[in-house]
Amino acid sequence: MIELTMSEGELRLMRNSSYVFTLRPGESIAEIGYGENSYKMDRGSFTINEKIYCRKPLFVKNILLSDNRAEISLTEGSAVISVEGNNLNADFYGLSAYNRLWISLPADEKEHVYGTGETFTEFDLRGHKANVWVAEHQNAKMLSKKITKVTLGFRNSKRKNKFETYETYYAQPTFLSSKKYWFHSLSTSRCEFDFTDKKYHRLKFDCVEGFRMGFGDSFEEAEESLTALLGRQPELPDWIYDGVILGIQGGTEIMMNKVNTCLEHGTKVAGVWIQDWEGRRVTAFGKQLQWNWEWDKELYPGLPEAIKELNAKNIKVLGYCNTFLAIEKPMYKEAAEKGYCVKDKEGKDYLVTITTFPAAIVDLTNPEAWNWLKKKIKENMIDFGLSGWMADFGEYLPTDCVLYSGEDPELAHNTWPARWAKLNREAVEESGKLGEIMFFTRAGFTETPKYSTMMWNGDNHVDFSMDNGLPSVVPASLSLTCSGYGLSHSDIGGYTTFGKMCRNEELYMRWCEMNVFSPVMRSHEGNNPDLNAQFDASTETLEHQAKMSRIHCALKPYIKDAVRKNAEKGTGVIRPLFFHYDDEASKVLAYEYLLGRDILVAPVLRPNINKKNVYLPDDEWIEFSTGKEYKGGKHTVSAPIGTPAAFYRKNASPEVLEIFENVKKEF
Repeated sequence: MIELTMSEGELRLMRNSSYVFTLRPGESIAEIGYGENSYKMDRGSFTINEKIYCRKPLFVKNILLSDNRAEISLTEGSAVISVEGNNLNADFYGLSAYNRLWISLPADEKEHVYGTGETFTEFDLRGHKANVWVAEHQNAKMLSKKITKVTLGFRNSKRKNKFETYETYYAQPTFLSSKKYWFHSLSTSRCEFDFTDKKYHRLKFDCVEGFRMGFGDSFEEAEESLTALLGRQPELPDWIYDGVILGIQGGTEIMMNKVNTCLEHGTKVAGVWIQDWEGRRVTAFGKQLQWNWEWDKELYPGLPEAIKELNAKNIKVLGYCNTFLAIEKPMYKEAAEKGYCVKDKEGKDYLVTITTFPAAIVDLTNPEAWNWLKKKIKENMIDFGLSGWMADFGEYLPTDCVLYSGEDPELAHNTWPARWAKLNREAVEESGKLGEIMFFTRAGFTETPKYSTMMWNGDNHVDFSMDNGLPSVVPASLSLTCSGYGLSHSDIGGYTTFGKMCRNEELYMRWCEMNVFSPVMRSHEGNNPDLNAQFDASTETLEHQAKMSRIHCALKPYIKDAVRKNAEKGTGVIRPLFFHYDDEASKVLAYEYLLGRDILVAPVLRPNINKKNVYLPDDEWIEFSTGKEYKGGKHTVSAPIGTPAAFYRKNASPEVLEIFENVKKEF
């Protein structure tokens, strides 16, 4: 428990009889100021420049404590700090003339920090600065440089750029400390979290809002209190666990033929994801979509009948939608006539360039536009027979637009993906389909954990690169869990393809092996399907996928139980090792993870290797593929293609061990 006490005029926050911090009259509690940002957006990536016009400390004048609630008068305005159980609330009042806030939290030199949303290149953020601003993770300039190096043969897939140069789809003003506490700001503005100082975590916010902190005696306890604040994801539909969801494009006949090919090779197929169900457009970037959220009868003739045929085989069909409207299509015409799109300062529909074409954004602050788009999802997707969809984007709200609500777009920008998730969630719930339908989002912010039913790790590159390829998925999933979002998965094989940066069979199979040990197995053809090796590239890939799908099915009761526990307590399905093992190696390990409590996964993340170096924390472990027992420590295990490096706890419950015996039979 934590509590506030007063002694000789000094306010103390106590945790288990130890000081967390102290505050007395005459000391500074924070700094306030006024500043202005200028933003330049290019395909969802932002260049931000800032001018600070004033910055000054807020000094404490007087403190009154009553029933774990401290009222603090300041040199300007006031603050209230209160304690509820293991949580601390801090709020500021009377500071509306300012739009900058700086606070410093005590830090320990040996402390580690995680979170701030989804981070792809680093897991432990100590020594780094995080920019909490929702954006495209794929920076066009960085991507073009990489493609040039790949084409010339100079690309080093182990290389990572400086952490601060990357952006992220999912940014959230939240972090988890290795000292078993979390911090979350109520701000919706851009934030900067600086973890480079040895003595303090220095946090800056582009508006003046309060914050929340929570403490636990274990990481599970801390996560439970964090997700109680942010919200938790519901349990997934039962069909999700019944095999792989095949990513297929190109029309009804191609879809059915590929499904039948997989079934003939013994693949357990849970679903088919046809992202081009609403039409395809071919651009310089590849095969993209028409962004008109209704069935394309020419590309997918007889789709309603095909859905029924597949459903009869217990195979679900999933689609795609996003926050945009293609300006040459009927839905945009209707939305434009009704004034449902985000406007520019001249009152025209604000058109943003995505890759090579412009699109309009539905204004989610307009109640009529909200209900119109929600109705389209209900009628054109749910009633049509789709059992789920990718709810893409949410990062592109311009800061110089005009919103129906009159909100400041700079403060609304970060909230856009959470609003988008809420709209999809309402469509599902109002249709009575929660628990039957899964939609998955890539962008996120505060409240995304409350409304989204699943995250996916975005448009990873079709390679083994540490920053954007297969390896990046692991820290991305772990950082999401530490930020309070416990369900995530990735595109098997990645997405972003260009020129010589294309997927080979080895990458597809290694990615498939990793996604066996995640809540959802789902493949993607990528933006240039013809350049990529797909699941049906050869007999080897088909048979490999079939084996992995059977393993995933055998894991169903275990994964399903982990998902249930996440819905109840928010402890995450994919977890960092330090959640359960208090050793230094577990606190910094970014490329291994726990699936639930009892499985440790060390995915093969490099090409052309048949052995894997693994670290096992202090426990008794059994290798799935061989049944060999291991103690904690460093080990080298055999890991040829088709044999994921995965282990389970010998001391798991008898019920869990029985599940694992069935899983071993599929290896």
